[in-house]
Amino acid sequence: MSYSQANWPVKLLLTSLTSEFSNLIRPTKTIYFISLLFFIFINNFLGLFPYTFTSPTHPVFGISFALPFWLIIICYSMKHQPVYLLAHLVPTGTPNALKPFMVLIEIIRNIIRPLTLTVRLTANIIAGHLLLTLAGTETTPSILIFTLIITAVVLIILLELGVAFIQAYVFSVLSTLYIS
Repeated sequence: MSYSQANWPVKLLLTSLTSEFSNLIRPTKTIYFISLLFFIFINNFLGLFPYTFTSPTHPVFGISFALPFWLIIICYSMKHQPVYLLAHLVPTGTPNALKPFMVLIEIIRNIIRPLTLTVRLTANIIAGHLLLTLAGTETTPSILIFTLIITAVVLIILLELGVAFIQAYVFSVLSTLYIS
């Protein structure tokens, strides 16, 4: 089996991710978000090994990626597109009496975007690790219960692997959506 035949799943994944992110942002910027996705996924994956610290479970990890993206977006928009930035604070068709409240709500919504990305990533990874910890600390009085617990832990680890990729994907896609 040649190298290119063995790597077709990786090529398929990278091709589909590139086309997905190209629909959301300029194609030249997709490599940044695909790199971010794999960086978060690898950190989540490494946290599945026993006695390792999962860095995405700490809020500083998420905020260190979300806050710079958000600041770059806001600063760029304020400098190059101030009218466009302010136009998004009031949706079309809003009654005049509600416009001050809508501006306040939209400002708050824009400010909490990095926080929501961080909380989403942190909470989902912590929840899966908590399940693994609870299943791993069970006492095993019989071989049947031991077998069931081992089976459950293996299934939870497979679920955690899926959650690790999904959380990395969601974080990257939401970052691109906030930019566009």
